[in-house]
Amino acid sequence: MSDFKIQVHDLMHKPGQMRELDTDVELPEALGAGLAAVPKGGKVELFLRLESVHEGIYVSGGLKTKAQADCSRCLEPMSVPIQVDIQELFAYSLEVEDDFVIQDEQIDLEQVIVDSVVLNLPFTPICSADCLGLCPECGVKMNENPNHEHEAPIDSRWSALEKLAQERED
Repeated sequence: MSDFKIQVHDLMHKPGQMRELDTDVELPEALGAGLAAVPKGGKVELFLRLESVHEGIYVSGGLKTKAQADCSRCLEPMSVPIQVDIQELFAYSLEVEDDFVIQDEQIDLEQVIVDSVVLNLPFTPICSADCLGLCPECGVKMNENPNHEHEAPIDSRWSALEKLAQERED
């Protein structure tokens, strides 16, 4: 049985019944791609409330995890805390194709967790609001050397004069 599946036999068809669940789930695969992702084997901390309602089992609560990322400005590795609220109904029968359904007296939270985490990963993670990034010419980290400068390039309209000056030096 998957770590994402939860037995709900004790709650089925008993409106008003409720159970709380606090658990950690280890991810069998990495979640996310690009600059930020929760790595394979990463832990997702779940704190949920399972409530029996007439239509099925209502799951509310949240999750916490940490994503590994590279700063989009300076490329330094960093950790990004992710905290997401969850509210989902697992129905007894499928009415709409996108509904989550109770199967074999279990609810499967895998898709809910994947959707919640991936949609909350930062698209452009930044290590700090004042990160200066990298020098566009040489790649020096501007946070380590904020006074870093390069000689100003010569305007291309003056290139003929630059050639003339070089010819005189030779």
